Amino acid sequence: MPTSPTHTILVLGGYGFFGTRICQSLATNQSIRLLIGGRDEDRAKRLALELGLAPDQALAIDANAADLAQTLAALRVDTIIHTAGPFQGQDYHVARAAIGAGANYIDLADGRDFVAGIGQLDALARQRGVFVTSGASSLPALSSAVVDRYAPRFHQLTSIRHGIASGARAPGLATMRGIFGYCGKPFSRLVAGHHETTHGWLDLQRHQFAAPVGKRFLGSCDVPDLALFPARYPGVQTVTFHAGFASASGHLFVWAAAQLVRLRILRSLAALVAPLHRISQHLEPFVSDKGAMFVAMEGVGVDGQALSLEWQLVAAQNHGPHIPCGAAIALAQKLAGGEELPHGAMPCMGILTVADYLAALQGFDVREIAA
Repeated sequence: MPTSPTHTILVLGGYGFFGTRICQSLATNQSIRLLIGGRDEDRAKRLALELGLAPDQALAIDANAADLAQTLAALRVDTIIHTAGPFQGQDYHVARAAIGAGANYIDLADGRDFVAGIGQLDALARQRGVFVTSGASSLPALSSAVVDRYAPRFHQLTSIRHGIASGARAPGLATMRGIFGYCGKPFSRLVAGHHETTHGWLDLQRHQFAAPVGKRFLGSCDVPDLALFPARYPGVQTVTFHAGFASASGHLFVWAAAQLVRLRILRSLAALVAPLHRISQHLEPFVSDKGAMFVAMEGVGVDGQALSLEWQLVAAQNHGPHIPCGAAIALAQKLAGGEELPHGAMPCMGILTVADYLAALQGFDVREIAA
């Protein structure tokens, strides 16, 4: 793919919850010509002004436009970062457009089927000589990097349990629509060597995080790792993921609502997403600003003895929402720096190390607790 003196990166949904954070980081890189795109040109222009960018670096772009590939080519985009979720139910129109324009593609998707299925574009991406990856976020980019780091300690890794407890800062409305879309709905996960059915935001449990986070309620979530990890780590018998909110009462409310969906008393929580988002924003000053992530692994160590270890990442000052942005930032910096990333389409695993990921979060109150 032809290169230019500066690497042009378009952040689609660049003024959104995660997009803004990515743009704030990339705007300081002199090797990057940053474009902020989305349906609302006024919002894009306001962010561009805040970041000291030129007015023409803010664009009105519809991700669903039939001529998106032609638009990307005309803009000479080298890499597109797609943050405009929710990804559950989306197709690969944006990724296909990027490939058609000869541009690399990175997304922050958290939809299980969306991330796991990105490989269907592998042949096209290889033909065009571009890098295409999905799930460049906490899951599976960071979670798999953690497992990859510690896997050599195991003769046989049998269990991966992981989860995230958020801080007070409410995610974007699109993110909430995605994660609440499967509240009370059934999905499959691997437990003790068998595929079992659980339900979104049920399977209530409490996990002990490092201080100052402490114990948090968590519920089961349908994430890409549940599909990807059993294939990536042969011999693993259990893969689970749970997530929870900073407010215990808020989490228990969602748990109870998910029960109503499971019992078919409620059809879904779709109608509650917008009011819950507003309420969470109002309650933010009264809820903990601290969140955390954990990855717990069990199996047989290289010495033949049982081995159990746990890695954690703790965030304060409501800096937790920056963590999902780390992979896209790290990958963008690598591409802008001329580093060759693999051609083809793949879930975001085996591309970044934990160190790569955390380097993109320097300056934020994020602390690693290594196993």
